[in-house]
Amino acid sequence: MTSEEIIEHGRRVLQLERDALGEIERRLDGEFARAVDLVASSRGRVIVSGVGKSGIVARKIAATLTSTGTPATFLHPVEGLHGDLGIVSRDDVAILLSKSGESEELLVLLQHLKRFGARCIAITGNRRSSLALACDVALDSWVREEACPHDLAPTTSTTTALGLGDALAVVVLEHKGFQREDFARLHPGGSLGRRLLLRVQDLMERDRLPALSPQATMREAIVLLAERRGIVIVRDDDWRLLGVFTAGDLTRLIDKERDFLDIPVARVMTAQPKLAHAEELASAVVYRMEQAGIMAMPVLDTQQSVVGVIHLHDLMRAGVA
Repeated sequence: MTSEEIIEHGRRVLQLERDALGEIERRLDGEFARAVDLVASSRGRVIVSGVGKSGIVARKIAATLTSTGTPATFLHPVEGLHGDLGIVSRDDVAILLSKSGESEELLVLLQHLKRFGARCIAITGNRRSSLALACDVALDSWVREEACPHDLAPTTSTTTALGLGDALAVVVLEHKGFQREDFARLHPGGSLGRRLLLRVQDLMERDRLPALSPQATMREAIVLLAERRGIVIVRDDDWRLLGVFTAGDLTRLIDKERDFLDIPVARVMTAQPKLAHAEELASAVVYRMEQAGIMAMPVLDTQQSVVGVIHLHDLMRAGVA
C-alpha cells in the first residue's frame, strides 16, 4: 500500500470506532443508571471479569475503578473456579464482559457469583444473551461491525466496552463525591501526585521577602526588583498587601517619565494584583499565572497577611507546571 492508502485505512478504523461510540452513547438508557447505583451503593468490592480481549478490557476497568475510589479487582473466570472465588462476598458487585454473552467460562462463573449473593452487571453486545438475561443489569455494547476487515478481531467491540467501563467509573466517582484530594491520596507518586498534592505554601519563598513600604522610592524598588526575581511587594506595617511592583510597571514608568527615581513606589505599583493563598493547590496558581502572563504572585494567609511569594520557575522545577 502507498502512504496515502495506509493513512486512509487508519482513518477508517478510527472512524468506525468513533461511530460505534456515538451509537453506544445514543443507546444509553436506564440500565446504565441502575449499574451506577449498584456500584456506588456496594459495601464490598467490584469484581470484573472477562475472557480473552474482554478480559484485558476488564483489567483496565478494574484499575480505573480502583484508582477513582471504588475498590475493584480482576477475577479470571477459570482461576475463579479453582480457588480464587475466595475473594468474593455477598456485598460485592460483579461486572462481566462478553461480546456474545455466551462465553461458557463466564456463564459458569456467573452461577457461582450469584450463589455467593453478588449482584451482577453484564457488558455485552447481545442483550438477549444468556449473560444479559441472568445478570441484574445489562449494558448494551452492540456494534455494527469490527474495524477488522474480516469482522473478526475484537476492535470496535472492545473500544465500546472500554468506553462503557470508563463512563461507569467516572459517573460513580461523581455520584460518590470523589474529589481531587481523594484522587491525590491514591496517586502519591510521580508528577501526577505532585500536581495534585502540592500546595502553594509547600513551594513559596518565605524568607527575606522582597517587600517595601508604600513610601519607599523607586530607587529602592528597582534595586530590589533586580535582586529578587522580578517582583516587589508593597505592604503596610501589618504586612497587609497594598500592591506589587514588577518589571512591567517599570517599563511603563520609563515610557512616561524621565526623572522617576525619587517617586514613591505607591504611585507606580499595581494596586490590585493577582495573588495566591498559601493553602490552595499549586496547580491552580499555575493556571492563573499562565492566563495572566505573569511570573510571580504574592501569597496571603488566612488572615490576608503577606506570607510569601510564589514563582512560576519554582512551580516548574517541582513538576507542577
